[in-house]
Amino acid sequence: MPKSKRAKVIHMSKTDKKGKELSQKLFANVREAADTYQYIFVFSVENMRNTYLKEVRSEFADSRLFFGKTKVMAKALGLTDSDEHLPNLHALTPYLAGNVGLLFTSRDPSTILSHFAAYTQTDYARAGIPATQTFTVPAGTVYSRGGELAVEDDVPLPHSLEVTVRKWGMPTRLVSGKVVLEDEYTVCTEGQVLNSNQTALLKMFGVAMAEFRVDMKAYYSAATQEVKEVEAMEE
Repeated sequence: MPKSKRAKVIHMSKTDKKGKELSQKLFANVREAADTYQYIFVFSVENMRNTYLKEVRSEFADSRLFFGKTKVMAKALGLTDSDEHLPNLHALTPYLAGNVGLLFTSRDPSTILSHFAAYTQTDYARAGIPATQTFTVPAGTVYSRGGELAVEDDVPLPHSLEVTVRKWGMPTRLVSGKVVLEDEYTVCTEGQVLNSNQTALLKMFGVAMAEFRVDMKAYYSAATQEVKEVEAMEE
């Protein structure tokens, strides 16, 4: 009697094996980079965007950047003085918590810190982050920038979008082929945690509220075998 398809067992060994191989590769790459570069920076990322992280990788083509799998990276550096890869390197691993990565470089630390202190990229907000400003669309004809530009510099919102913006919560209606609001409509208030409807409206009106930023937390120097906390150093 043939086996039922419902009773078919799917073995995860191949998936597990691939994941293990990737972790082992990351472990080896982190250790190789530690032996190659003079400094190891731990950095955190605000409003993660792969596009901007790729830009950072491009700008630091002479360095190595790793992001994700913090437990593997921490183990590669060493969790204690008995298993650390380089002298006193275990002192860097407590900073490997949260949305963080490692930057291996031989560039001077002052250059790295000044570069990232000035580096930001603005993007559209995603659901779950707080609004950085209050955004209100004026009453009357709805324009493509929602009142951010003077009427003479803007164009009315296409009538074909009326159903869409209404679905996203704006109480609009069509009047003589134009999208109209009876009263002003506040899309979000400063500090309010945004939902998907709000972020969709903000993007449509061209209002960017997310800031991609890389913050350096601490770094290790191979020459001095010391770990410096960036905030403490800057104070």
